[in-house]
Amino acid sequence: MMNGERGGISRRALMAVAAGAAIASVPRTADGARDDGKSHVLREHDALGLADLVTRKEVSPAELLELAIARAEEVDRKLNFMAQRHYDFARKAIAAGLPDGPFTGVPWLLKDLNTYIAGEQTGNGSRYYRNNPGKATSELVRRHQKAGLVIFGKTTAPEYGLTPTTESLATGLTRNPWNSDHSAGGSSGGAAVAVASGVLPAAHATDGGGSIRIPASCCGLFGLKPSRGRVPMGPLHTEGWGGMSTHHAITWSVRDSAALLDATSGPELGSRYAAPTPDRPYRDEVGRDPGRLRIALNVATMAGTPVDPECVEAARAAARLCESLGHHVEDAAPKLDLDAIGRAAFAIISSSIATEIQDRKAATGIEPGPDVLEAVTLAYYQIGLKTPGVAYARGNNDLQTAAVTVAQFMERYDLMLSPTVAEPPPMLGVLSLSPADVSTYFKAVAAYTPFSALQNQTGQPSMSVPLAMSKSGLPIGVMFSARYGDEATLFRLAAQLEQAAPWAGRRAAI
Repeated sequence: MMNGERGGISRRALMAVAAGAAIASVPRTADGARDDGKSHVLREHDALGLADLVTRKEVSPAELLELAIARAEEVDRKLNFMAQRHYDFARKAIAAGLPDGPFTGVPWLLKDLNTYIAGEQTGNGSRYYRNNPGKATSELVRRHQKAGLVIFGKTTAPEYGLTPTTESLATGLTRNPWNSDHSAGGSSGGAAVAVASGVLPAAHATDGGGSIRIPASCCGLFGLKPSRGRVPMGPLHTEGWGGMSTHHAITWSVRDSAALLDATSGPELGSRYAAPTPDRPYRDEVGRDPGRLRIALNVATMAGTPVDPECVEAARAAARLCESLGHHVEDAAPKLDLDAIGRAAFAIISSSIATEIQDRKAATGIEPGPDVLEAVTLAYYQIGLKTPGVAYARGNNDLQTAAVTVAQFMERYDLMLSPTVAEPPPMLGVLSLSPADVSTYFKAVAAYTPFSALQNQTGQPSMSVPLAMSKSGLPIGVMFSARYGDEATLFRLAAQLEQAAPWAGRRAAI
């Protein structure tokens, strides 16, 4: 179980434990790590718990770092989740003295995608970035460091974060800890593997179309995508994919996610927008009564594509659990122009990718081609070069229209509930960026991820909660999305669900 205090559980929540038990009745399993007397701390404590151990001098930052490095090397040989190793950088940070923050001494991994430490390599999941030392340290990384986190590496991601799996010609296949033949999700799959396999209790992740929530679902973890403008992305660029992309983390505990957002959120210099200021620290929302929430349940895709019955049942079971906790749930969904949204997102993403590739070509002189880029990435590049500016502007307008439509819909509801993805974790190879047929790839991705991109397009906060398991023993997450700027409601409900249907003891045998 995670170490540290919890908010008091209400009598109504206690009555709901029986409902939650049907969702979470999976036995605890050993993860096979070597027992050296202290290796268990990484698996038995969340990040705030580890920081508390450091404060009480029961373990030192140097000890935690070496335990995390040893565990990372052990797991990486099996699951391939480490993209960059910054071990000496971490040791020097500890030797120089760590700041006093909420996570002082806690080992930390960044995602290897558009996240920089000056002078250290970031590979962006691509052969095109084999020599790409950071020119400046990202503002988010500076906030991680100020919080006392000890950065010792970067986790795998697919090229440019373009697919909901973590497979790359540059770094290979990242495997799911629950079944190594299956995908760990993407694009933050490496981060999810690190957490799910007990290397550390939380890791940095990014989300441009579901890339925090999808791997959280695939690996049985909690993953929250913050509101647009909540977390800094600069200083090189203060937004990604026209504002669809954002940064945060994948975690075991809800309170870690809340405390990490407290430590990293807030305006940055030069940003064109910032999310609304919260009423109180997010950590204080954990355990706070969410009240009687109005929840819109939707298990059907806008395109009418099929959803696996186990994913449908996971969402419906979550709805029943919410009702047992006193919330009101009804079937409802906003009416949106799917074709317009799809064209808009594709125009913005392809134009953004083309711009990044052009910038890389200018910096290196290396011509973009199949020797340095994968087939789907090249397709995006070629389409982006031909996308007129008016298509980008129209796409931006269409996404604004969608955001207004969803905001109007959510005047009647506090949250939307759906499956996170349309099926349990797929086999490796299905969603690769180097398929035999690129058109087949796009259809496969659209069918697998029909729910998660909307929140990126509208800027809403959204979370995947690990409430279910498939009959084959693979995790299935369910997704809750709130009004723009209202992460507080998500944290309140997530903490209530965490108490009613605990997932901390459900571990992959790795």
